[in-house]
Amino acid sequence: MELGDHNYSVVFNFEKEWHEQTFLNYMLERWTDSFVYSAFYAIIVFGGQFLMKHRPKYDLRPMLALWSGILAIFSIFGAIRTWPELISVIKNHSLQYSVCVPTYFKGVTSFWAFLFTVSKVYELGDTVFIVLRKQPLIFLHWYHHITVLIYVWYSYTDHTAPGRWFMVMNYTVHAFMYSYYTLRALKFRFPRYVNMIITSLQLTQMIIGVTINIWIYQIKGRGEQCQQTYENLKYSSAMYFTYFVLFAQFFYSTYITKPEVKHKVK
Repeated sequence: MELGDHNYSVVFNFEKEWHEQTFLNYMLERWTDSFVYSAFYAIIVFGGQFLMKHRPKYDLRPMLALWSGILAIFSIFGAIRTWPELISVIKNHSLQYSVCVPTYFKGVTSFWAFLFTVSKVYELGDTVFIVLRKQPLIFLHWYHHITVLIYVWYSYTDHTAPGRWFMVMNYTVHAFMYSYYTLRALKFRFPRYVNMIITSLQLTQMIIGVTINIWIYQIKGRGEQCQQTYENLKYSSAMYFTYFVLFAQFFYSTYITKPEVKHKVK
């Protein structure tokens, strides 16, 4: 067992045969493609809204259920395969080690870090359903998709240590979130508090992200080693702080001041 890795009792062949260095080399050369994908995404989304302005909306429930179901299953497996490593690192080393030493780029979690990175392109398709179904498209939704894609691709090239936490949290929240969206697309009905729990999980993720960034600033300020550049830390802090503000505002306006208004955030 390599330092920081969890000793998985079951390791699949695709996890064993995964060659992380090949993908890292690709990302070092092509991570800026994330800007191209984001620009294409913006054109499709806002161009689509313009084209749909005077057209009837599409239902697309079966396709939406399939789309969300794929992401739900993927996220569930991602959470199951990455949580053990995080717990093991904290137990066998320390909480600070978990945010400062990127040993998760070895072994099983290396494969799931790769899938996590590329999945941010696939997730852009969420917004297509919102546009074609003529649902409200709020700023938080498309801003979140674009900035996550660019930041995750950029961060992979640095092998940032706190990415371990960001990945595990995102897999976990998405496991609940996309499962909920899948069932909603299949016309299952849930009490209002379930919506609030989903949004609360998203908001909690942002609070933890902000807290980790502040802690890393303190660690590096003491002159201790922590695998995250100040440049990356600056972008991460700005991203998580804006997410926190936007999700807090979303929660307040949706569930407190205007309980009748419902939005869909992914």
